[in-house]
Amino acid sequence: MLKGKQSWIFQNRPVIAATGVSGGPFEANGNLADDFDVLHDDLWMGEDSYEKAHRVLMEEAGQTALQKANIQKEDIQFYIAGDLINQITPSSLSARTIQIPYFGIFGACSTSMEGLALASFIVNYQGADYILTGASSHNAAVEKQFRYPTEYGGQKPPTAQWTITGAGAALVTSKVAGQNMPVTTSATIGKVIDMGLTDPFNMGGAMAPAAADTITAHFKDMQLDPSYYDLIVTGDLGRIGQETTYELLSNNGLNIEREKFKDCGLMIYKEDQPVQSGGSGAGCSATVLYGHLLNQMKQGAYKRILVVATGALLSPLTFQQNESIPCIAHAVSIEMD
Repeated sequence: MLKGKQSWIFQNRPVIAATGVSGGPFEANGNLADDFDVLHDDLWMGEDSYEKAHRVLMEEAGQTALQKANIQKEDIQFYIAGDLINQITPSSLSARTIQIPYFGIFGACSTSMEGLALASFIVNYQGADYILTGASSHNAAVEKQFRYPTEYGGQKPPTAQWTITGAGAALVTSKVAGQNMPVTTSATIGKVIDMGLTDPFNMGGAMAPAAADTITAHFKDMQLDPSYYDLIVTGDLGRIGQETTYELLSNNGLNIEREKFKDCGLMIYKEDQPVQSGGSGAGCSATVLYGHLLNQMKQGAYKRILVVATGALLSPLTFQQNESIPCIAHAVSIEMD
């Protein structure tokens, strides 16, 4: 059901029945290592290119989710996935392996919640019994495409962020019932916001207005107060983007308790890891949500959370043509039944 101008309510409360999370060596040394199902000790992961290793991450996350749910891939109607690499080839190659009817999507780092929103919508209206959705990123593959190969050793400014090497997948279904299960209750689909920023080393600052716009729209559409949620978490704004978003929300009259407003890119790594402003990448919110946050919900730490994944919709070509950075954010609310 459409609520307000840009939100959906999922009256049938689709269930996140199982998840799978894979990561790389940097994540293995981070804050949330215990919440990963698979961790690799090198970036190559047994492959001969970083892009092929990227594919492995998504395959592992999806297969882990199916194994946890004890569901065969033949029972899954659709697979929705995306990443940051040109033409989302790692996701498409994982779809070749997993052999489930496939929607490839691109929302940059907002892809995780774009996929979860679409999966929930389809399941809510009986378009499928089971949908597998996920998002992924690989530090070395993404750095090579959007910035400089890591071997180049280019110096980054404090505003830059560290691309997550990881993938998160979720099995969304209407077929699982019972207590202590996370369900999706609503989604707010964001608009493209472009404030004219052009610096690819300050993605958090560029994405902040889009995050604030979607969060504001969510509470307006749903006619809720921010206190309804135990946690409002953004995808990968980092320190600069998160502070900017919080200031924008406050200026708009939306008062959120500061300790309830967090960012996945600030949660995943330790303080002494050299990640500049924080973590980023399509795998950032996917790994933190489908690993750490849902584990916390099942343990009773949170009952209701709003996850707002943000994305910078630029490409190497648009940057070379001196385009500014269009950004977007998608929000999904998750509650414990």
